[in-house]
Amino acid sequence: MRIDQTHRGWFIATVILFGIATLAYIAYAISSPKGPTGGSAVGLAYGIAGYAMMLFAGLLGARKKVPVWRIGRAQTWMRGHLWLGLLSFPFILYHSGFAWRGQLTAVLMILFFVVVVSGIIGAAIQHYVPRVILTDIPLETIYEEIPHVREQLRAEADQLVSSICGSLPGQEQAGAVESEESAAMNTTTIVEVETEQRAHLRRVYLDRIRPFLILPEGNMNEFGNPNRAAAVFESLHRLLPAEVHPVIEDLESICEEERQLIRQQRLYRFLHTWLLVHVPLSIALLVLAGIHAIVALQY
Repeated sequence: MRIDQTHRGWFIATVILFGIATLAYIAYAISSPKGPTGGSAVGLAYGIAGYAMMLFAGLLGARKKVPVWRIGRAQTWMRGHLWLGLLSFPFILYHSGFAWRGQLTAVLMILFFVVVVSGIIGAAIQHYVPRVILTDIPLETIYEEIPHVREQLRAEADQLVSSICGSLPGQEQAGAVESEESAAMNTTTIVEVETEQRAHLRRVYLDRIRPFLILPEGNMNEFGNPNRAAAVFESLHRLLPAEVHPVIEDLESICEEERQLIRQQRLYRFLHTWLLVHVPLSIALLVLAGIHAIVALQY
């Protein structure tokens, strides 16, 4: 509800401006014997207003790059970026009189349409991603810390299994990044279980669980699927004695946390991929629109 209230003022202002601009354009188009053109006084006014809105939207990126610029609140800039960027589209259409004269103008309008559509998609993504993270990824971590968290999870899993099966191949290298909790587990006494049971746990871990933890997205075996992973751990519960069950449950929790890290990475990559499309196209649009304005005024 709070999000709706904060955007309501911008939405109402945008609708009012759009309505006034549309009514003024209709009156202008009816009263123009040769039809509306971008070179007329009214057409130029629409073009200047539309380009000013586009510049405002573009300056949002500059403000993010230079956070020391304390010019207005970040939320105000973001809302202005969204609503004024959207409103600039009809203003530019009114400026052109809905006519694409010349190759540069045609390219500009196509590019403008793509930027507006990608902006709408991006706004939807930015509204959707936080909700998904909140509901589906309760163990969210800082994105840049994901590789370090993965190393800690893998080291912790190694320590859990070594408490049952003894030292594992490559465990010394993994130990270099252990957390304090994992390091403390090094001193855990090996649980006494049957040799065959210990060998089974070791084999399942080294052949199936550990590859998933080392390269999660490259080894999307059954542990990348929560239902299939649950079946594997349920089988371990049946085959191994009760003394080992706490270790199995901890391994299951580690795999679930890894799956959440995978989902978080995919969501952020999706968002960043959108930025790689929207931002360069927006910059190109501003530059070409500036060139168009200069050329139009000179000739």
